[in-house]
Amino acid sequence: MRENPFIFHLSSLGVSMRVLYMSTPEFGVPTLRKFSEQDYEIVGVVCQPDKPAGRGRQLITPAIKRAALELGLPIFQPDNLRAPEAIAALAQTKPDLILVAAYGKYIPDEILALPTRGALNLHPSLLPRWRGACPVTAAIAAGDPETGVTIHFVASEMDTGDILAQANAPIGDEDTTETTMARLAVLGADVYADAVARWLRGKIAPRQQDHARATWCDRMTKAQGKIDWTQPTEKIARQVRAYQPWPLAFTFWRGQQLNILNARALDLAPDSATPGQVLQSDAGIVVATGKGSLLLRQVQLGGKRALPVEDFSRGARGFVGSVLEIGS
Repeated sequence: MRENPFIFHLSSLGVSMRVLYMSTPEFGVPTLRKFSEQDYEIVGVVCQPDKPAGRGRQLITPAIKRAALELGLPIFQPDNLRAPEAIAALAQTKPDLILVAAYGKYIPDEILALPTRGALNLHPSLLPRWRGACPVTAAIAAGDPETGVTIHFVASEMDTGDILAQANAPIGDEDTTETTMARLAVLGADVYADAVARWLRGKIAPRQQDHARATWCDRMTKAQGKIDWTQPTEKIARQVRAYQPWPLAFTFWRGQQLNILNARALDLAPDSATPGQVLQSDAGIVVATGKGSLLLRQVQLGGKRALPVEDFSRGARGFVGSVLEIGS
């Protein structure tokens, strides 16, 4: 069996590193499992509190908490990391190292000062490109041909710390933020484990980022998902892929929100069509745009279930021929 090129074992160090792991979503689960299988002592898993969601406002347990429970690891869910009681509780774990992977909140200096070997982060982009909260979404929306993962030291300014390791990953024509994040989570776990082990053995050294090349992505808002049909088709198609699973790319039909869940850009522009007009073409049901047309595959009206566009059209009288609204 071929050895994984990203795994560099720590056992020859003859020590057990005490690791405090900070993460919240599914993205951080592969890394937690990877480090728990190796020569580290996970002294605590810190994640955000359970939060109400959905119409019933039921409490949802973070994915990382579910994984930590399965692994039998201590769990911390402070409401406020700056609170003295939170800092004291984490200080009692006496960590040698803090590892972060999409924790989702600012980590104060009092926490970062706890470990003897510092704090590292797994970021889903090729830093310094796409620092910030939604790097994969930004990369897809911008039409980047690739993304990747970066292992870097946590600094006071977000995503600016020195880099230990990086790995590239292509962005395919069908990739969404959801599918890309899932791939990067697995890749990142391997790169993270390898980088930490090599760094602890003195086999790699951190390098400074080229700050002049940095780009930034803010947190997403729901309004970003609203489709402007006067834009070029390629841009709208990227928007459809980038804003999955949230906020979704959407338009309005007869005053109701219509989510576009799956679509493909076509170069062919319908003759004399208004941007936003729904037409039947040889390729299928399309929407005219400012340049080209968008082939619809799957849509969802309001809070109803997702449907192939042909099924939706059969039940939505007048859909073909209508003009989708840019706003509501």
